[in-house]
Amino acid sequence: MLWQKYYDHMNALKAAKMQGIESAGSVVCSLTATKRIQRARVSMDTHDADANCDGPDLDFVYADVDGYQNEIAELYSYTEFSEFQMNVKAFEDQMELYDLPPNWQKQDAAAQRGIVMKLVDQLEVSDRTFRMQAARCILYLAQGCWAEVQSDEEQHQITRDNVLVLHQLGVFASFIDLLNMEIESACSPDIVAVKITNVTLVDSTDIRVILSVLYIITETIRDERERGSEDYKELADSFVQEINSPLPDGELLAVKLLGMITRFCSGAAPQFPMKKVVLLLWKVSLLGLGGMDVLRNLKNEYRLKVGLEPITEDTLEVTKCMRASSPPATATDILENQYPRKNFKRSLMKQRFLDEPEQIDMEMGGNEGQGNANNGSGNGGNGEEELSQYYRPYDDPSSSASTTSTANPNNQPSLTQPPAAVPPVQITARLPWTPKVRQKDIDQFLDISRNKFIGYSLIGDHESLAGLPQPIHEGFKTLQRHMYMSLADVQIKKEEDIARNPISTHEDEIKLTPAEVLYQAILPSLPQYMIALLKVLLAASPTSKSKTESINIMADVLPKKMPLTATQSTKLTVDMGRHKEIIVKAVSAIILLYLKHFKINHVYQFEFMSQHLVFANCIPLVLKFFNQTITEYVNTKNSIPLLDFPSCVIGEQPDLSGDSFVYGGEMSDKPYSWRNVFSCINLLRILNKLIKWKHSRVMMLVVFKSAPILKKTLKVRHAMMQLYVLKLLKMQTKYLGRQWRKSNMKTMSAIYAKVRHRLNDDWAFGNDLESRPWDFQAEECTLRACVDRFNLRRYPEATQKCGNNGTAAQNAENAQQSNMMSGNNGCGNNGEANGYGNNGGGGNGGHNQQQQQQLNDYGVEGGFPSDEILTHSDFAFFGHSGWWDRKVELTDYFKANYAVWLEEEVYNSQTDWDAL
Repeated sequence: MLWQKYYDHMNALKAAKMQGIESAGSVVCSLTATKRIQRARVSMDTHDADANCDGPDLDFVYADVDGYQNEIAELYSYTEFSEFQMNVKAFEDQMELYDLPPNWQKQDAAAQRGIVMKLVDQLEVSDRTFRMQAARCILYLAQGCWAEVQSDEEQHQITRDNVLVLHQLGVFASFIDLLNMEIESACSPDIVAVKITNVTLVDSTDIRVILSVLYIITETIRDERERGSEDYKELADSFVQEINSPLPDGELLAVKLLGMITRFCSGAAPQFPMKKVVLLLWKVSLLGLGGMDVLRNLKNEYRLKVGLEPITEDTLEVTKCMRASSPPATATDILENQYPRKNFKRSLMKQRFLDEPEQIDMEMGGNEGQGNANNGSGNGGNGEEELSQYYRPYDDPSSSASTTSTANPNNQPSLTQPPAAVPPVQITARLPWTPKVRQKDIDQFLDISRNKFIGYSLIGDHESLAGLPQPIHEGFKTLQRHMYMSLADVQIKKEEDIARNPISTHEDEIKLTPAEVLYQAILPSLPQYMIALLKVLLAASPTSKSKTESINIMADVLPKKMPLTATQSTKLTVDMGRHKEIIVKAVSAIILLYLKHFKINHVYQFEFMSQHLVFANCIPLVLKFFNQTITEYVNTKNSIPLLDFPSCVIGEQPDLSGDSFVYGGEMSDKPYSWRNVFSCINLLRILNKLIKWKHSRVMMLVVFKSAPILKKTLKVRHAMMQLYVLKLLKMQTKYLGRQWRKSNMKTMSAIYAKVRHRLNDDWAFGNDLESRPWDFQAEECTLRACVDRFNLRRYPEATQKCGNNGTAAQNAENAQQSNMMSGNNGCGNNGEANGYGNNGGGGNGGHNQQQQQQLNDYGVEGGFPSDEILTHSDFAFFGHSGWWDRKVELTDYFKANYAVWLEEEVYNSQTDWDAL
């Protein structure tokens, strides 16, 4: 309404100015209108001079994974090239031992199965050399017997057939046993003491062979399952059940891999190849839990069970119809393009543009559309023209391209025909999202209306409209028509009912879904797992500085002998950059996958993981990642296609001269790196999930000065990435001040056009009742109490273990609160020491204030045990039924003096029951 009034007022002023009114008062009004129009049009009367904004939108299609060939190629580093020949040599020696010709394709099916069975038996021998020779033979088979083929397609088909045989004969389980042996031997104190100072590629040779076999089997089954292969259907179902079930030692495979990451970050096993570990963890979790399609189906299934309507709008599908916006011009752009001096000062204050005039001209019909915009025409029929700047007819690249290009969307040469032209589709002038409103917002609307017109409020009444005027009735009906009840709201209400009436409220049986099984398995050590993942992510971030204390994620890249020639140095440099990018891609995908599945399974599982990510300073870490020239990161291609597997071993290999490196970097038909765009979107989605509806965390975005960092990310011309950036900017707009909003009106317009509307969300102004800073700490403490109460009731043993192991997480929480209390100036200096924030003064004081505030909320003020005896998680359950089930160990001193305590504290104590 306010925006509409403002635009109507401006149109009236413009009309009055054009009519040439002669009266003195009208002249003053006309002059005022002229000044306002000039100020409002500063950003419209300039040319589009940002050279970085030229070009079409990125044709990146967000998916669970990249193409199969690229995912397999990213498993190997370029420095592992020499080990491929070792696999062939092991296979030939083994065939000679069996008196068989060293050619796998000449063997019939029965002979092939017999060879695999012999190799599986050989994996159980005590001689390490003999055992690893069999492991290398199996790796060669899983790699598709590339020495016997002439094309990539033939190698892929042999891999597909061999993986089917390998899994049927129990190779996967045998390699899990080998992995356990390697973990035990690698973590022995003697080996760690020898290797901790100088770890290279040689130190992880055997464990890389094991992880490679496990990864190839997992990724091949996942790809075939996604393709819907009939011969893999039964195998894929049994394999998913296998990885979602505990191993013989009682651990899930995902938990075992998370434990490897934790040991690596603690320095107990510095030789672990982190890239292969996180890649295997990602694919195991993706196959066991399910990707985007599974998440969408599960969400609708769970909503129908609790009586809610299914979701009809999917973010991934809606963003395909959005047009990427051009970013605003910066001061540097203005200087480079030599704007006139008289407009220079004002141009620094106002945003230039967010939508590219070239594209608007092309789609609005040449210069006519731009001319109307420059003339300030106020016609009401320009709605479709304005919205067409943000939306486009949906043309799915995956359906228009061939199967080859769909399976190979990253950095590989494409020889397919260009897609056929699609006739233009009429664009309707409407917003892409259906507006939503929460029940909380409707209640707030009713309370304000009742206090204004009647003078009293009805607590707990969500429907009564007695005494309210007719416009309030209509507004209430509009809000109810757009009310959205999320699955999380239903789950939270259920938990509140159980906490209020623990005996009479019936709790449904816990269904052992894959997400539930995983959560129960990682709950005891979840804080350590989150910290370890973030440490690896920080070490792989391009903005992190190398330190002597930081973990060495390059242990499985650096060769034993450093390069001597310029070509070798260039190859190693590219390999190290590629290595970091792959790790960021895998870790970001793991965290996002866990957050999404836990949120659907139960919102408090999601909140528990989210809180520990926040306590470990995930928010400033992600902001630190984006505090770089993000367009260069997206466009950087740290890859040499001639060295990617299987191209590096099939056919005649060219000499890698300087020209070959240049040619290899430009072979791709994509102007971007798939994995880098994928990583950026994942990190933005993680940030959105951590911050949404959490005002204390929104304030962290403001404290760390994230707005300039996020605005730079808008330079990437991809609609989905820009949508998540605009969401983050929308959350903090009300806290950034009026001057920021005036200087960034184009960003505000893009938020209005692209982000979903909440009907009575006052995001563009600072009038929100929930923006009071003194409630932020209480909000986080209340959430922590609800999450701990939920965990203690459903998983009492695992929660107690988590409490005993939670010292590191508690310290991280104190550090995070300390940063908030001291007002850290941006994220540039945050997260430098050991990957996390500075433990500044005031953190413990803020934590004690939170505890005292929560105790006061429970009605407990004096005579309560000290912090050393009663921890944060303990007093969260005070008064809950689960509290009485806890076992308390009484000291011998207390038992000896029990009668004295009983006399003083019970019999002689006067209790005011009314006050209690």
